[in-house]
Amino acid sequence: MIAFLRGVVNLVGPDYVVVDIGPMGVTASCTPATALGLRIGDHVELVTAMIVREDSLTLFGFLDTDERAVFELVQTISGVGPRLALAILSTLSPDELRVAVARNDLATLTKVPGVGQKGAGRLVLELKGRIGPPTGGAPISAGSISPAGWQGAVGAGLMSLGWSQREAEAAVSAVTPLAAEMADPDIAVLLKAALQSLDRS
Repeated sequence: MIAFLRGVVNLVGPDYVVVDIGPMGVTASCTPATALGLRIGDHVELVTAMIVREDSLTLFGFLDTDERAVFELVQTISGVGPRLALAILSTLSPDELRVAVARNDLATLTKVPGVGQKGAGRLVLELKGRIGPPTGGAPISAGSISPAGWQGAVGAGLMSLGWSQREAEAAVSAVTPLAAEMADPDIAVLLKAALQSLDRS
């Protein structure tokens, strides 16, 4: 098993990164938040999990061991594969998932693409007592994204695509009214709107 991946970011996609490890580049699937937080040329170390199938080898990359542990834990639940596990972590942080499970918060869990009411109930039933309490101190409001969170993610995503910090900050300011209309800021929508504002400038 490949336990971690260390090298220089060669390419950043919406849900993957390519890391140059010297003689080769390795693609690691990851959450959009992880991808948008990286820029080409960054030195990075990702903890990884490899999923082996008859017809594929897929490497998943995470910023810390907690994310990887939750990724592996949720796959022990019937019907949850690696793609759905990554979708869960793309929607909720590990601590947000822990809070939702502890509170039987099915509404938050059904925000994950591919998780309905029955799936959310199964997550609560099978994770309660196994996933543990939040590890980051004060509990996080389930399903919420702070303004600083979306602004940082969108700004990092723009700079990873080659825009300067000043241009990224201007684009973030331009889409702030749109973000204010969202109960839960959608990073992908805001990034697209920010790119459109830069194209018009």
